[in-house]
Amino acid sequence: MRRIMPRTLIPLIVLLFLTACQQAPITGRRQLIMVSPGQEVAMGEEAFAEVKSQATLSGDARLTTILQRVGARIAAVAETIPGAENMAFQWEFILIESKQVNAFALPGGKVAVYTGILPVCKNEAGLAAVIGHEVGHVIARHGAERMSQNLIVEVVGIGLDAALQSKDPQIRNRVLSAYGLGSQVGVMLPYSRKHEYEADRIGMELMARAGYDPEEAPTLWDRMAQAAGAQPLEVLSTHPHSDKRAKAMRDVLATMNGYYRQASQQYGKGDSLSN
Repeated sequence: MRRIMPRTLIPLIVLLFLTACQQAPITGRRQLIMVSPGQEVAMGEEAFAEVKSQATLSGDARLTTILQRVGARIAAVAETIPGAENMAFQWEFILIESKQVNAFALPGGKVAVYTGILPVCKNEAGLAAVIGHEVGHVIARHGAERMSQNLIVEVVGIGLDAALQSKDPQIRNRVLSAYGLGSQVGVMLPYSRKHEYEADRIGMELMARAGYDPEEAPTLWDRMAQAAGAQPLEVLSTHPHSDKRAKAMRDVLATMNGYYRQASQQYGKGDSLSN
C-alpha cells in the first residue's frame, strides 16, 4: 500500500482548517468540525437506540415527567440561540435507572440522565443545570468536534510514522509513543476540559433563559465536589475539578441572573426531586 507522505498531508490539513472552521453558539469559540450535521445526527440516533435497548428506564412517573418538562423547556430555548436555530435537532430525554452520578448527551439531541445524579441535583433547577450542560454539548457540536480532532491526530500520526520508516525501530517506537501520549495529554484532554467549561457556560444561559434560577448551577457543582471526594489529577482527566467549575459559574452569575429576570416565566428552583 502506498503511504501518505508528510508533504502530502500538510496541504490536506491546511485545506481542512480552511473549510471546516465554525463558531460555537453563545461563546463564539472557533471550532474545527469535519463531520456534517447529517452524519452526526445519524450516529447519535444509532448509538442512542443501542443505549435504550440495553438500559433500564426509570419506572418513576413523577421524576420522568419532571425530566421531560425540564428537557422540553431547555430545548425550546436552545433552538432560539443564534448558530443553533437552524439545526435539525431530534430532542429526546430519558431517565435511566442506575446508581451512576452522571448524565450524557449524544449528537442530534439525545440526552440520558441517570437516577443516581438526582439526589445531587435535589430540585428541578439542579436538574436544569445538568440538562442545560448536556444540551450545551449538543448545540456546540462537541461530539463532532472530538471526532474531527481524533481524525487530525490520526492523520498526523500516519505522516509521522511514514517519516520514521527509515529510522531505527526502537527510536521510531519511542517517538510514536511520545506522540500518542503528547497528543492525549497536550491536545485531546485539554480540549475535553474546554468542552466541559463551555457546556457549563452555555447550559447556565439556557437554564436561566428557560426560567430556572441560575444560582443553583454553581451550588450543584459544590454538591458534586462533595459527592466526588478525592479527584484525579486534572491534567490527566477529561473533566475539570468540580470546585473550579463552580467558581467559573459564579464568575458569570451576574450575567445569568440578568437572563433569568428576562425569562417569560420564572420557576425558581422548581419541584423537589426527593420522594
